[in-house]
Amino acid sequence: MNFKIVLASFLLAGSAQAKPMVDHTKAAEDVKAAVRNLVAGINAHNPDQATAGETADAIGMEAGRPDTLGRSQDRAGFKMSFAQSPSWRVGLIDENVDVARSGDMAIYRGLYHEDSVNDGVPMTHKVHFIAELRRQADGSWKMPWYVVSPTERSHKK
Repeated sequence: MNFKIVLASFLLAGSAQAKPMVDHTKAAEDVKAAVRNLVAGINAHNPDQATAGETADAIGMEAGRPDTLGRSQDRAGFKMSFAQSPSWRVGLIDENVDVARSGDMAIYRGLYHEDSVNDGVPMTHKVHFIAELRRQADGSWKMPWYVVSPTERSHKK
């Protein structure tokens, strides 16, 4: 058998099984959109929307607080926070997304400001939000874990 024919057959068979190219730019935009939905849920004080982008067993880690274990526990924490701080709002300052070569995982890093009113005094502070997101079978992105870490103490606006 001709070597060129064998090689061409092998290459064609291998290319048919190759994974499609990953569009890392689109994946990063999809991750940012998932986080925007989380922020919109916080700003609307909607605990279901704020936690919709988490896996069922997600772990939330916030400086100075016990970890939340699972989406349902995080949802309950958001409900409590919304009741205690009805003026709480979050706004994006800067964000970055690193998508894995495989396209099935990403790390999101954002810097946000959190605004609220404490004893009638408008307060603000900056926080880092860092999260892993994994592409789900349906193409959506979900967070199995996230970290919230303040970069400064709350202060008057």
